[in-house]
Amino acid sequence: MHLIQILLPLYDNDGIPFPQKQYLEVRDELTERFGGVTAYLRSPAEGLWRETPSTTVRDEIVIYEVMTGQLDRNWWRSYREDLAERYRQEMLVVRVSEIHLL
Repeated sequence: MHLIQILLPLYDNDGIPFPQKQYLEVRDELTERFGGVTAYLRSPAEGLWRETPSTTVRDEIVIYEVMTGQLDRNWWRSYREDLAERYRQEMLVVRVSEIHLL
């Protein structure tokens, strides 16, 4: 079993929030394809990273998770690229972990 997590920004690079409709579309797309989704929307996570030795970038994100038995890397790569374009990101994080249900 695989757990796939998608980290989506709440704001574009100019600080303008993305419309709620975009997040609902992602929710619906994942639910349709995988039969369900978990969305962490109410308490955004905070991401920090260094762009340069003297510059730290801060981002607020929401996380979507799906579980699937089969990992279609090509589909996920294409979906990540599509989401990066929709959310105007150079790089968007989509990560996978192998999990075992207890």
